[in-house]
Amino acid sequence: MLSKPTFYAACLAYVHLRLDAARAGMAAAQESSNSETKSSAGDKYETGRAMAQQERDRHAAQLHEAQQQLAELQKINPELASDTVRLGAAVATTLGVFYVSIGAGQLRTADGVAFVAVSASAPLLQALAGRRAGDQIAFNNKQIQLLEVS
Repeated sequence: MLSKPTFYAACLAYVHLRLDAARAGMAAAQESSNSETKSSAGDKYETGRAMAQQERDRHAAQLHEAQQQLAELQKINPELASDTVRLGAAVATTLGVFYVSIGAGQLRTADGVAFVAVSASAPLLQALAGRRAGDQIAFNNKQIQLLEVS
C-alpha cells in the first residue's frame, strides 16, 4: 500500500533541509564577506569579497529553488485519494514507486520506505499523466505497467 502522507512528509523534510542549508550558506558567505579586511594587497581584498558574493548568490539561488519546491508541495493535499496519475498521486509501477510532487529524486520515509519524488513536468510523468492502475505505456523503449495509483 502506498502511503502518500509519509511520502509528503519526507518531501517536506527534504525541502526544509534545503531551505536551512541555503540560509546557513548565505549567512556564512555574508559573514566571510564582512570579515574581509582591507590590506595593502587591495586585489586580494577585492577578490575575497567577490568570491564571497558569488557564494552568497549561489546559496540565494538554492534558497529560491527550495522556496519554489515548498510552494509546489503546498498545492498538494496528501489525504486526497487519486485514481489517476496527477500532482499529489503516489504511483507504483514496474520501474518503482513514484510520488508526483517535486523533483527531489530518491527519498526515504521515516520508516525507511524508498520512493522517487518526481515533478509532474518530468517526461515520464507527462507520459503517465491521467493513466490508471492496470494501464501500460511504452517509454524510452521500455514497457511500464502501472500497478497501483493512490
